[in-house]
Amino acid sequence: MDTSPARTRNAAATRQAILSSALVAFTRRGYDGVGVREIAADAGVTAMLVNRYFGSKEGLFTEVVEAAFEPATMVPADPGRPADLARATAEALVERTGPGAEHLGPFELMLRSAANPRAAEIVRAGIERHVGARFAGALQGPDADERAELGLALLAGVWLMRTVLTTPALRDAPPALLAEQVTAMLSVVVETGVEPAAGPGTEPVAGS
Repeated sequence: MDTSPARTRNAAATRQAILSSALVAFTRRGYDGVGVREIAADAGVTAMLVNRYFGSKEGLFTEVVEAAFEPATMVPADPGRPADLARATAEALVERTGPGAEHLGPFELMLRSAANPRAAEIVRAGIERHVGARFAGALQGPDADERAELGLALLAGVWLMRTVLTTPALRDAPPALLAEQVTAMLSVVVETGVEPAAGPGTEPVAGS
């Protein structure tokens, strides 16, 4: 009897179990804080099987980063107007960093693995390929890549202060008010036509 379909289903389930185990382990303990054997044990398989599916710990981490950053969980895939982009992103940030929210996502993965240069390189590539590309692609006007990274820096900073450091003002802020404030801040990089502030030695524009 041909059992190929069953073997295929088992292989897919095994691969997913390893990936799920690795996502939790890397997010909670970082790239350097966990080994292949521990990930394999949590998935109910051997380390040899992990290497068969993913090639190495680095290969497994690369796929974990892909799985973590590919979904449009923060920056919407189809935001519409710039104002909608700022608001939708701010509301998603506030919801995902609120008390009781599941803090097992791409930011924690990035934070806990950034100390390893190769892991940081893989995370950076994942950000550029997914959330960074979505954000920059939704922006109109010049300097979209720079503005997108400024927006992501704001999101990462709020995430850090609210969920890792748990600073009281941000931790306990009313969600609606915090979403309004973050929306206003994001609007600076989302909206176009923002003039640079005049600094020392800046010549006034004729007729101004």
